[in-house]
Amino acid sequence: MNPEGWLDSYDESLKQLAANAAKTDKALKEIGGEATSQDGQVTVRVTASGATSDLVLRHGVRDMDHEHLARVILETTKAAQRDAGQAVVDVMQEFLGEDSAALEYVKTSLPEGHEAADAPPKPPELKRDTRPDDDYFENPPELIQ
Repeated sequence: MNPEGWLDSYDESLKQLAANAAKTDKALKEIGGEATSQDGQVTVRVTASGATSDLVLRHGVRDMDHEHLARVILETTKAAQRDAGQAVVDVMQEFLGEDSAALEYVKTSLPEGHEAADAPPKPPELKRDTRPDDDYFENPPELIQ
């Protein structure tokens, strides 16, 4: 191949990469995620970065305990972030390809994952030992290390 032909080919591939990058950038700016709580009382919308962009609380939240409402808002926000994460992965997969190391990095960088299956498991509820101190220290619980 002659040098001018190679340079023209290289220039064309750079233009194609720039066009793809601009298309991907535009798509990423339009991405968002949305989730509604199981009871339908809380809806959260987030940006591609996971920042909350909208929070809708319906009338039923007035009857909720404030701690329960806080938990519902956080869980719904995390679900919306997973939704946005999946949209980011879909866009980047088109740009980077399915099996690229860069796509794996994008996937691992999403704090709430990118699919509903990626939701972190809920920690087990800890039961408080209500035995009297004397009984507790005479018969301590078994510890697993």
